[in-house]
Amino acid sequence: MTFDAWPLPKPWRDVKQYAELRTEEAVLEAELALRFLEQGLVRNAAGKAWQAWKALLAAAAAQNREAIASRFGGVVKDKTGEARQKSDIIIAYMPTTGAREVASILADIYGVEMVYLTDLAINLHEFQYNGLDPEGVASRYTDLRDVEKDIRHLAQKTKEWAKKIQQPPPGDP
Repeated sequence: MTFDAWPLPKPWRDVKQYAELRTEEAVLEAELALRFLEQGLVRNAAGKAWQAWKALLAAAAAQNREAIASRFGGVVKDKTGEARQKSDIIIAYMPTTGAREVASILADIYGVEMVYLTDLAINLHEFQYNGLDPEGVASRYTDLRDVEKDIRHLAQKTKEWAKKIQQPPPGDP
């Protein structure tokens, strides 16, 4: 599997291609997270696990653009000053601050696991920056074994969800 689509097309140009490439990115990032973990690069692995889930979330959001637009309405300017739908900006950049809300929207389509896995991904993202904290203040993680377990779990679930979101959502013909 190669990932040679740079720069990544924006969802307002080709939403189908965008979703496909972000799904492929999710799988590659999940595999990289596991490889980093094998090499003992736990904080890097946590970051890659977060990036994998973030890409998956963006792909699922792109496939359900209307649902995302129902919550993130309006127009905003992008980095170039062009007016864009706010929902498209959320899908394109999937900011950490919006990931939980996007997951909540997608949970209505795919199930509550989207929220649970997004929370797990955000925890790993936080660990990437803060590391372990025996007091549990700066990080939710106090034991490296929990981090490693969560990285493996999220990487596996990301790969599973990459296959799932390529299928029509439950209830669609």
